Amino acid sequence: MTFHQPFTLKALDGPQPAGTYRLLVDEDEIMGVSILAYHRVATLLETPAVGVRSGKVQSHLVDHADLTAALDKDRAATAKP
Repeated sequence: MTFHQPFTLKALDGPQPAGTYRLLVDEDEIMGVSILAYHRVATLLETPAVGVRSGKVQSHLVDHADLTAALDKDRAATAKP
């Protein structure tokens, strides 16, 4: 996922720079009587951004709603009038 502006998430220490980040979503399969569904178990965001050469990548467990809000805020800030 790409952020065009610096952003913050509750699960991260301080603001993160704009850039493209790898998002990992862990889901469980739930088999019903006639359908197969998925239930989100965890959302992980890897820092630093892809292409940043810090030599250290960390995965952070993030709240999906918090991440969605940060993406919405980023899109609104970069939207053309």
